[in-house]
Amino acid sequence: MREFVVTVNSTVDLPREWVEERNVPVIPLKYTIDGETYTDMYGLTGKEFFAKLREGKMSVTSQVNPDEAKEALEPILREGKDILHLGFSSGLSGTYNSMRIAGEELAEEYPDAKIIIIDTLCACMGEGLLLYKVLQMKDAGKGIDEIAQWVEENKLHVCHNVTVDDLNHLHRGGRVSKASAIVGTMVQIKPIIHVDNEGKLQVIAKERGRKKSLNKIVDMAAEQSKGWDNDIVMITHGDCIEEAEYVAGLVREKMGVKEVMINNIGTVIGSHTGPGVLAVFCMGNKR
Repeated sequence: MREFVVTVNSTVDLPREWVEERNVPVIPLKYTIDGETYTDMYGLTGKEFFAKLREGKMSVTSQVNPDEAKEALEPILREGKDILHLGFSSGLSGTYNSMRIAGEELAEEYPDAKIIIIDTLCACMGEGLLLYKVLQMKDAGKGIDEIAQWVEENKLHVCHNVTVDDLNHLHRGGRVSKASAIVGTMVQIKPIIHVDNEGKLQVIAKERGRKKSLNKIVDMAAEQSKGWDNDIVMITHGDCIEEAEYVAGLVREKMGVKEVMINNIGTVIGSHTGPGVLAVFCMGNKR
């Protein structure tokens, strides 16, 4: 059996050190803010990035192109190894398509290699949770085909429960109207968002007040996860660690999960959600 390498995009939003310790190659997206272009996961820190957003600076993101994807993947193939790539949702970025094109071109150049490019239909630590599970299976000796099949069968069981603090960033991304953003901000309306089965962000509910919205996303996760053995739940936040810790406490209390990973949301996804975003990721019955 040939050795294989699991690769991801930077939008997994896991701690950089965590990914590097596990020798997972990252193919990053980029963003431009305040006249400078940075590489996601390797550029500005979360504190630096969200400080700029709070100053009113705009961040514009760019996807991975096929040439960048090929450049990142080919060294692995030269070593005689196969590739399993967990791609950023095609519902949110053209990055998956670039990765797919690169994979097809490389398959012609390396006919003995196996290159599997998966559209995870996940984002942020939803991708990260899939990576966590995949690495568990790889460490247990599972092969590339068995793992790829598991991902395809289970990716829509990765639940993304999200709330944001500022509707204006969602308006700029076309998720809510300008009028809804203005009125919602005035009356402290906090949207509840999830990633649907097409891998797209959808506003599915609204809560009045921040604390209610934080409680709501945990209640949703607790309901979704009934019957599932979640050995870990992941929480991401947009520079609001105290609220993330509050949510983690609720997760432990209501879901009975001992291990909770908390990390700042990445700069590419954070460009679209703004500071104050908070999300809970778990395996569940349906999104």
